[in-house]
Amino acid sequence: MKKMKLAACLATLMGATGLMGNAIAADNLAEFHAQNQECDSCHTPDGELSNDSLTYENAQCVSCHGTLEEVAETTKHEHYNAHASHFPGEVACTSCHSAHEKSMVYCDSCHSFDFNMPYAKKWQRDEPTIAELAKDKAERQAALASEPKDTVDVVVVGSGGAGFSAAVAAHDNGAKVILIEKEPVIGGNAKLAAGGMNAAWTDQQKAKDIKDSAELMYKDTMKGGGEINDPALVNILSSHSKGSVDWMTQMGADLTDVGMMGGASVNRSHRPTGGAGVGAHVVQVLYDNAVQRNIDLRMNTRGIEVLKDDKGAVKGILVKGMYKGYYWVKADAVILATGGFAKNNERVSKLDPSLKGFISTNQPGAVGDGLDVAENAGGALKDMQYIQAHPTLSVKGGVMITEAVRGNGAILVNKEGKRFVNEITTRDKASAAILAQTGKTAYLIFDDSVRKSLSKINQYVGLGVAPSADSLMKLAEMENIDGKALTETVARYNSLVTSGKDTDFDRPNLPRSLNEGNYYAIEITPGVHHTMGGVMIDTKAEVMNAKKQVIPGLYGAGEVTGGVHGANRLGGNAISDIITFGRLAGEEAAKYSKKH
Repeated sequence: MKKMKLAACLATLMGATGLMGNAIAADNLAEFHAQNQECDSCHTPDGELSNDSLTYENAQCVSCHGTLEEVAETTKHEHYNAHASHFPGEVACTSCHSAHEKSMVYCDSCHSFDFNMPYAKKWQRDEPTIAELAKDKAERQAALASEPKDTVDVVVVGSGGAGFSAAVAAHDNGAKVILIEKEPVIGGNAKLAAGGMNAAWTDQQKAKDIKDSAELMYKDTMKGGGEINDPALVNILSSHSKGSVDWMTQMGADLTDVGMMGGASVNRSHRPTGGAGVGAHVVQVLYDNAVQRNIDLRMNTRGIEVLKDDKGAVKGILVKGMYKGYYWVKADAVILATGGFAKNNERVSKLDPSLKGFISTNQPGAVGDGLDVAENAGGALKDMQYIQAHPTLSVKGGVMITEAVRGNGAILVNKEGKRFVNEITTRDKASAAILAQTGKTAYLIFDDSVRKSLSKINQYVGLGVAPSADSLMKLAEMENIDGKALTETVARYNSLVTSGKDTDFDRPNLPRSLNEGNYYAIEITPGVHHTMGGVMIDTKAEVMNAKKQVIPGLYGAGEVTGGVHGANRLGGNAISDIITFGRLAGEEAAKYSKKH
């Protein structure tokens, strides 16, 4: 049957769901489509699903409905648009829209906006743990008894910044690579990162006459981590940071804007021009480079077990595709880049009971199953008790507000309209200070001058989480803040900016007065953000066991590892971490593969 054009498709769908015309009875998209089209409008002639990424099926969606960008134009809302995706890569229609079962809006895994989608049910995470998957003995044994489905040099698990960096680096060092991702979208937590990428003595800093050094970045990182960081890993982070920025820049990244994040002695947080969010940009650049290299990327595909030979060296990995089931891939090396576990509050609260019940800033896949895979392979874990809360998670909508908003001049006030903390102190201290305020929330207060300095803020305004007014008194009335006190607080802060010194809270940077155009308020509260602990690695990103012996062929990079950040990660160090150690892991895995 000839595919319907976008407008016709949308009109028919709206009619089918009672939004236009008479409703047509259907419980899911497959039933609806069956009333208008044949099965081969979505499926291959043999009826089999193309692969776990549903590449063919998603192409049929696009042929009818148009690209995500085209659909976004027809589904605009006053404040938010689920199709105006902030995700990098090519977001598949099936990330949200299922066929033969109820759909689920992937956005709801993080946000609390009202996304009204036809044939949808409430979002829920229905993912068995690694231990539960171990019960699939017959399927697993059958897969392992079969020949490997693929043979490559390196398998990378996880498609965040660390995973993509590892995959690109391994490829460029001569390795054949498969990259697997259990989620339907790429990017991990990296796609949500907005602040910047810390790096020392870069060309971008020099162009702005910012004096910095790898030694100073090392000292700041150790101090921020309570001096319990692994010094050797911090040395890699700081000494390789400039090279990481150069590497990303050579691949097309824009990291020309340089700002300040909490715990840094100088401006070293690199981000796109105008202060755009760094994470999605970095992942998009890495994704584009992976596509250019024809790296095999498999979505909806989960790493289950690292396989070893009789000598204890890696020989491959057992995976489970959402649709294709269990199979194993033969590989000389496996790189775990699976992220942390901040979205798993059960696990978080066992390690830190004070965080029980906290919401998280993380993407839904950050539940820690990669740590289980590493542990089952013999990897030792360290620093697991150190879990960081990000101080500024929007109470409305579940949107994380980047630290760069404070770095560019916003202040924190309580419901009483008063400042109570140095806004760019370390995240642990800022979070504790906010939790001590009335209602355990606070407000980010800023003006149009701050908004103009950081384009990321436009997204918060567009999402409706940053109400504004042309006066502080009006803003205070809207948000139930003491208006008189707020006005006095801003006036006091502006006088401190003029004097050049914050004698109230010792804030080290005072970038601008708050007296231009409209004023904005974002109510925030801390959310579980980063897990500093993870699998133990050495300076080659090799995973080690409890005796600090290397597990041959097994590597780790990013938030799945422990030791880099100590007791508390500094803002801006995560992107630097994932790029630096992801690239290192890819290079070392490729070298290892050539020897085996």
